[in-house]
Amino acid sequence: MSQPPPLCTFLFIIVLVVATFYTLHHPDATPPPPLLFSRNAFTLRRLFLSSASNATISSYLRALTRHPHLAGTKPSLDTLNYVTTHFQSLGLDTHLAEYEALLSYPTLTSVAARFSNYTTVEFDLNDVPGDDVVRPYHAYSPSGSAQGNVVFVNHGEERDYHALELIGVSVRDCVVLARKGESLGRGGIVKIAETKGALGVLIYAENDGGGLGGIERGTVMRGIGDPVSPGWPGVVGGEKLSLKDDRVTKRFPKIPSLPLSLHNAETILVSLGGARAPVEWRNSGRVGSGQRVGPGETVVNMTLQGELKMKKVHNVVVTIRGSEEPDRYVVLGNHRDAWTYGAVDPNSGTSALLDIGRRFSLLLKSGWRPRRTILLCSWDAEEFGMIGSTEWVEDNVLNLAASAVAYLNVDCAVQGSGFFAGATPQLDGLLLDALKLVQDPDDAVLTVEETFKSQNNIIQRLSRVDSDFSGFLHHAGIPSIDMYYGADYPVYHTAFDSYDWMIRNADPLFHRHVTMAGIWGLLGIILADEPVLPFNYISYAEQLHAHRDALSKLLQGKASVDPLSMAIQEFSLVAKEAADEAKKLKEQAYNKNDVVAAAKRRELNDRMMLAERGFLDSQGIKGKEWFKHLVYGPAAEPESKLSFFPGIADAIATNSSEGMIEHEIWRVARATQRASKALKGGFT
Repeated sequence: MSQPPPLCTFLFIIVLVVATFYTLHHPDATPPPPLLFSRNAFTLRRLFLSSASNATISSYLRALTRHPHLAGTKPSLDTLNYVTTHFQSLGLDTHLAEYEALLSYPTLTSVAARFSNYTTVEFDLNDVPGDDVVRPYHAYSPSGSAQGNVVFVNHGEERDYHALELIGVSVRDCVVLARKGESLGRGGIVKIAETKGALGVLIYAENDGGGLGGIERGTVMRGIGDPVSPGWPGVVGGEKLSLKDDRVTKRFPKIPSLPLSLHNAETILVSLGGARAPVEWRNSGRVGSGQRVGPGETVVNMTLQGELKMKKVHNVVVTIRGSEEPDRYVVLGNHRDAWTYGAVDPNSGTSALLDIGRRFSLLLKSGWRPRRTILLCSWDAEEFGMIGSTEWVEDNVLNLAASAVAYLNVDCAVQGSGFFAGATPQLDGLLLDALKLVQDPDDAVLTVEETFKSQNNIIQRLSRVDSDFSGFLHHAGIPSIDMYYGADYPVYHTAFDSYDWMIRNADPLFHRHVTMAGIWGLLGIILADEPVLPFNYISYAEQLHAHRDALSKLLQGKASVDPLSMAIQEFSLVAKEAADEAKKLKEQAYNKNDVVAAAKRRELNDRMMLAERGFLDSQGIKGKEWFKHLVYGPAAEPESKLSFFPGIADAIATNSSEGMIEHEIWRVARATQRASKALKGGFT
């Protein structure tokens, strides 16, 4: 989109002047209620959307991606300064929230192979020449060497090792080669290989950086946040655990791992002898029908030397103070650090956040003040394990629990085509309503909502742990949304994630960036301005019913789900009561001087805000106790069959007793009852 025509801006200012004059001379008049589609709100939101600028967002992204900016390095301070200066230049209240964290960097990496004909190859482990970009590595992988015969383990999942066992193949004392799949992250691949007795792990991605020879960097640390301050904020000068402490060592793998390019991986794959790959692996991806898995005569020697360093982590926090409820907060967040240049991950999101700040400053200059306070947050060190946002959540967990309305996350704003989103269910309706207001970037006659419903139409749930919403939802119980354009992209975490790749492939004219900034900012405005929060817990109840049905089908009578069924039924009734109460309050004529009505709205809003916290359990998920949410959160077992109810999923995956499964069902039932009580209000 281009800048709005001068006439539109002039007419808007005239409307504002007239409205202000009328209000000053008729202070007791009742203006139209500022609800989602009221005239005043509509005008404000149209101005927000019309003030977009493709060229401006493009300039932000170009500036952010001139140099690689891995967290803890000097170039990362340049991006910090750029973001901070930008917000300050707009006149926005900007401060830094700084922490200390243990980060991991490589000093030496090597992989060599000896083949059956006694030839050897020393692989090139860089995807681009020079020292500007950090060499491909796995953060927090232990230093050391591993030498052994190679075994191909497909995606490195438990079922893959079971398939190898059926054909008589063991990986004990071998180096395993895995191709990254969709369901198991690199940390999970290494963890399972370690339990099987492997000496080391090599991981490659089949997309090959879009044919460019890219190599995917990443972390293999278990859990999120600073590993030497687990469960408390890593404030400067605060308590830090010893590297020998069990709470620290359990976060790191025991065997080394490294990423490989597709080309190097295929050089090893074609050399393997031994048994033929299991039938289900053949002709999938780039694995052919004749692929063998080893162990044959191919031997790999891999070495990683790394260093762990305490580094300062810098979060940027912008505060736009609310006019009527300044103690209620809507938080928008994106991380700033990148493995390399970060044009997609994460600075497509950063450039959108900067543009939202610019557009909000225009609204502020026009006289707008949000009802509730808005925070714009730029997180640091996300790539190492959501460290910046996690430390901030731990530092502010009580205040967040008491006053955070919602968290809106955008990591990779633009990866390609098509809108995708995940959310907690009470925000589904709000998200779809916002999409109706935004023009689709690839079809000017349609809205994003129309194309979303025709192409995708699935709002995912946020059990995954792959971006900064995790601390807010899984630890603090804050209703959350995560959004992005494009299902995937081939240069993920490689040296080719650059501005040049973005303008050649994902978004040449920055239409999708403009769209994402529009959706993201609108959600923030609506959540900050609506007198009655646009939460729909009936949607949440329906989702819980669906989860219960899927669980019951999986259990096949092995354990009773009756306690959960009754708890969900109660939650459904309370959700209907809250919806009816909200409807009545919205229908009342709005008058900001009506203290009684304001108190009723505030009380209902607080109940809707706090209901999500009810799904938290102080004991957390067994094996991952930091994660407290019993409906949405990461299962500790990679082979869990459910993407919800993580504690129940783990109990089923580990073939636990009927009593243990039912205990986990009761835990979720009690959490649902807590959510019902919070939503209903009062006391028993």
